[in-house]
Amino acid sequence: MIIEQPAIWLRWLYPRATWRMDKSERAVYLTFDDGPIPEATPFILDTLARFDIKATFFMVGDNVRKHPELFQKVAAAGHRIGNHTYHHLGGFRHSIRHYNADAELANELLHTDLFRPPHGWMRLDQYFWLGRKYRIVMWDLVTRDYSKWMTPERVLDNVKRYARNGSIITFHDSLKSIDKLRYALPEAIKWLKEQGYEFKVFP
Repeated sequence: MIIEQPAIWLRWLYPRATWRMDKSERAVYLTFDDGPIPEATPFILDTLARFDIKATFFMVGDNVRKHPELFQKVAAAGHRIGNHTYHHLGGFRHSIRHYNADAELANELLHTDLFRPPHGWMRLDQYFWLGRKYRIVMWDLVTRDYSKWMTPERVLDNVKRYARNGSIITFHDSLKSIDKLRYALPEAIKWLKEQGYEFKVFP
């Protein structure tokens, strides 16, 4: 459960980060990490358009460099863009100077005020420094669609089990996840709609 829904102590570690939105509002916030890539992003965009939903895409800068047309399609569709560093850096393995420079390199392409650290971890000095410029967005529910041990049905079950008011739900815009998303994403959206959830993006 520390993965699907982070433990209290993990939330305390980054207290100024956004882990969950308004608990009193019947709404969820869909997010997609690691794209854009041609093998996954078009399917995600088509699915969101079919259900008339806006989401937030935390993008890797190098993927935007490789696929600028996909970045433009996401932005043109009205989705929110977030920074996920340029090289998908793990914060613990890099100095604050290197990590910040990588995030800033990504933001030359992304132009956003939202940041999510790859793997959901960063050093505290990185957290405090980047928090001066960005709203740091974590998650309330990780679907684990990236895991080779997960089936599409189990990804959907994670949404059904852990979604709640204000949940920030993390899927992945990646090669590891796309085979599971083809089933789990539309089915998750249908189920969330049936439960009365509205879909929102960060203000």
